[in-house]
Amino acid sequence: MRLAWPRTSAAALLLCVAAAAVSAALHGADLRRGPVPGLAREYATVTAEIEITSDPRLTRPRVTGDHMAPTAVLVNADVRRVEKPDGTAIDTRAPVLVIVDAGRGYTADANDQVQPPAEVEAEAEAQAGAGAEAEAGAGWGAPMHPHPHPQPPSTTHPSTTHPSPWLTLLPSTRLRITARLAPSLSGGDRVAAVLRVRESAGAEVVGEPSAVQRLAGRLRGGLREATDGLPADPRALLPGLVVGDTARITPELDEAFKETDLAHTLAVSGSNLTIILALLIGPPGLAQLVERRGLAPRLGISLRTTAVFGGALTLAFVVVCRPDPSVLRAAACGALALLALATGRRRSLIPALATAVLLLVLYDPWLARSYGFLLSVLATGALLTLAPRWSAALRRRRVPPRLAEALAAAAAAQALCAPVVAVLSARVSLVAVPCNLLAEFAIAPATVLGFAALATAPLAMPVAKALAWCASWPAGWLANVARTGAALPGAGVDWPGSWTGAALLALVTVVVVLAGRRLLRHPWWCGVCAALLLLAVVQPPPLTRVVTGWPPPGWRYAMCDVGQGDATVFAAGEGTGVVVDAGPDPALIDRCLRTLGITRIPLVVLTHFHADHVAGLPGVLRGRAVGAIETTGHEEPVDQAEFVRRQAAARRIPVTRAAAGEERRTGALNWRVLWPPPHQALTPDAPDALDAPEGPNDSSVTLLVRSAGLRFLLLGDLEPPAQRALLRSPAGRLLGGVDVLKVAHHGSAYQDPELIRRAAPRLALISAGADNSYGHPAPGTVAALRAQGAVVLRTDEDGALAVAGTGAELMVAGD
Repeated sequence: MRLAWPRTSAAALLLCVAAAAVSAALHGADLRRGPVPGLAREYATVTAEIEITSDPRLTRPRVTGDHMAPTAVLVNADVRRVEKPDGTAIDTRAPVLVIVDAGRGYTADANDQVQPPAEVEAEAEAQAGAGAEAEAGAGWGAPMHPHPHPQPPSTTHPSTTHPSPWLTLLPSTRLRITARLAPSLSGGDRVAAVLRVRESAGAEVVGEPSAVQRLAGRLRGGLREATDGLPADPRALLPGLVVGDTARITPELDEAFKETDLAHTLAVSGSNLTIILALLIGPPGLAQLVERRGLAPRLGISLRTTAVFGGALTLAFVVVCRPDPSVLRAAACGALALLALATGRRRSLIPALATAVLLLVLYDPWLARSYGFLLSVLATGALLTLAPRWSAALRRRRVPPRLAEALAAAAAAQALCAPVVAVLSARVSLVAVPCNLLAEFAIAPATVLGFAALATAPLAMPVAKALAWCASWPAGWLANVARTGAALPGAGVDWPGSWTGAALLALVTVVVVLAGRRLLRHPWWCGVCAALLLLAVVQPPPLTRVVTGWPPPGWRYAMCDVGQGDATVFAAGEGTGVVVDAGPDPALIDRCLRTLGITRIPLVVLTHFHADHVAGLPGVLRGRAVGAIETTGHEEPVDQAEFVRRQAAARRIPVTRAAAGEERRTGALNWRVLWPPPHQALTPDAPDALDAPEGPNDSSVTLLVRSAGLRFLLLGDLEPPAQRALLRSPAGRLLGGVDVLKVAHHGSAYQDPELIRRAAPRLALISAGADNSYGHPAPGTVAALRAQGAVVLRTDEDGALAVAGTGAELMVAGD
């Protein structure tokens, strides 16, 4: 008898493993059958009839070399019919990822090398997979407006402000398109192929979306319309909180939610469904008692009828919020709980969770590879297992019950989910628990009011707008919590982004929990640890300088370590700096400015519009007072110049153009613009002008800066033709004997030897990314600088660099 349960459990486990293996094999075989995989291996151009199975979304912008990768619309679909190049038509059903681009088959990197379409597809596939799993609604940018009767789609260039009509399509819409098939570059993915659609290829709507999807689209569109008049953050957040529609959330706000581990609030999950079901049936613990609460008993609805209504509500929840992994997990758990409620049998929620996970993985084996599904299950498991015990322990130590429950829930979820999050982001948040505690007060009211606005929008839009306005207050609170937490200098620490790193973090978590149990017995030690953690997160600049020595006292100029790009800062007073270029990554430049203590920026100079100099601009502007932005007049690449103008316009920052001869001063800092020459537009339309720049690099704003007796020469990305033209210009006589040279174009091999001899710098600084693929800096350039007597330092080896001293005394320190 004692062996019966172990044997039964082992048999059940083996049965589940066998069922999972069979299910995975069948699903894998399903991807390989039919004509689509074979045509994809041949990169065939086909005419296909497809059925949309997901909401379209935009890829997030990424920097590739000195350009931003072209934005694409991603759509999951099933190929229902395909016509081969020979005219043969075959009915099939093959899941594909549709990538709709603006007609660009490549992107240019810093050395004008061609990036083949396959690499663009790989990036789009990676974003499609990671974004859909880690958070509901992977796209950002122009809002999606589902149309009850979609028009034939034709994309617009991603740099324009007009949304692509592809973004208006609803799931279940059927299209006829001509596109190129390619194999999926993400091994083990759930798609049989990638379908690449060009801008010039037409598309014809051959089947309207189903009535259910039209209703869901109308509800989602109504919520967006109800939030249109709200401030920017609530306008973006409410659709995400309610139905997982994150289309309006900017990368800056999204990054703030990730830094504080609040991204789960934007992924519709069990908490949303729990809040809605609680309104109907009241607290689950009282559901079968006479004193049960909620709307159902107040309306006299019986227990079983309540369960039926709850099931219908759960189904509607999945349709409107879309069947993402966390939504499916929540719906399955909710359905099992409702079934137990309807049959009058009490069931533990832990077996319900295990059953839901098993059924979902058997139904869709790819959920086993989904980080979003894993995080959802871990968070739910933490709330069911660890949180009650930790809450009881806190209450025994006289912590108020509500605070104990909230603190235990946040800490338990963080403890189990943090190792997986570390694998995804290679970072551990130190502010996750307090930020989640502060967010807890706002999630329920924002969700309830948001769902009320969703339900009333089709019937009474003024009422929906009023409800959305009420919901904007808790939504705004959430945004403020995320932004404030992310802005703290010690908001997170870097961590190995691998499963080894995850195991190490799990071990550290266990040690911290065991130590915490002992510390709770000694309030004074708890206070000391809390104070130390607070100092580590806030990092007051005076204390940071004492501990790390960075930035060095009296620093004049700093070169931030932003990878393969440029971002530098001149000190212009207490907490004030003039920023020259912003690098490719907003997070890196923001972190650098925070460590330097920069809160006020009189001027941001963007030497030219390549992405490795301007893409980080949102990080410069984040939480800082900025007076103006100055740029070159050569507005190429056009999409990146438009990106800068949009960022400036959103914050009402004036944008001016620099030209040779301009002189400026702020405090003890003064500078002169040496290049480009003051031609009217500096475009290829004026080739007759003497020494007119021929491209973005040769149009770089070049500065000669004086600070505390030191002379700094910043060459942007000037190449030899422009360097020689600068020497011939009237400003050439000013170039001799500078103290510090910011070497042009990340120290590439393309330098004019005469300019190096004329400048004869004492110190040469090079900003380059570690292990970059361009060979920057070139050994010949480094050797030429050293031959002139310069000390050469580089960010790829020395990290961030800061120059201090006055006149004859020149000092440099690394971070």
